[in-house]
Formats: sequence, structure tokens, C-alpha cells
Amino acid sequence: MAESRTAKYIVEDMRSPSPLSISRHRDAPPPNLPPGERGRIQLLYMDDSIMKGSFYVECVWIMPGSRYPGFAERVPHYHDFDEVVSFIGSDVDNPYDLGGEIEMWLDGEQHILTKTCLIFVPKGMKHCPLIIRRVDRPIYHAAVGTGPIYLQDSDKRP
Repeated sequence: MAESRTAKYIVEDMRSPSPLSISRHRDAPPPNLPPGERGRIQLLYMDDSIMKGSFYVECVWIMPGSRYPGFAERVPHYHDFDEVVSFIGSDVDNPYDLGGEIEMWLDGEQHILTKTCLIFVPKGMKHCPLIIRRVDRPIYHAAVGTGPIYLQDSDKRP
């Protein structure tokens, strides 16, 4: 199989020389989630329209539930800014195990994600569809873009 052109944009391990410290809060009660909220729970969102001068940030829990498997984003698109997309597993004993399976397309290449990861999406790179294939445990998802407001373009490419 030919080497992937876009795999370098996915970080699946700690690349810092300093060790990763994981704080554990086992005694914290699980969140009280209404049945209708299972699937995708948006925790936080910020951009320039909410806080002047901010860039785009979104934080979401992807929960086991009836909505998945399925598309989280159907349309391939690009942004006029760089973006970092993350998927983080919730097993504190094995934090690099994603606890599910996500299909992410980068510049026409399919990637199957099963490990906690960060994905760098450079300005102008087509990405998606994003398909949540399986969710065994909650998966934390965050996306940060250097643009002031989340905008996408799927019709043309710079």
C-alpha cells in the first residue's frame, strides 16, 4: 500500500519530551444526561461573534446512543483558516484508546481513527465527510480554527 500523503496531520501519541500527567476524578458523579441529548452534546462554543477577538472553538461530547453510527458532517469542505480537530477517548486507564471508530477524510484520503488524536487541517485542505462509525464510550471532540467565525466552502477550492 502506498504511503499516505495526509497521515502526518494526525497525532496519536504524546510527542512532547515531558511526560503526560493524567488527573483522575473517579469519585465525580457521571453527568445527568437527558435521553434526548444522547448522541452529541455540544459543551462550549466560542467565536468572534460571541467574544470579540476570539477565534473559533467548539467542544462536544459524542455519546453512545441512537444517533450513531452515522454522519457528523456529510459535505467535504475547506476553510480559509487552519483548524485543529481532536477526538479524545474517555477511559482514564487507557487514554489513547478512542472507545469507538471515526472515519475522517483529508484531501480525498480516508482515515479510520481508533486512537485519541489531534488532526491538523491546513487552510484550504478539503476535509470530510466525518462519519461516526461506532461509539462504545463517550468521546470528547474539540475543534479550533484560527478564523474568527466558523465558515466553510464546499463549492470551490482556493
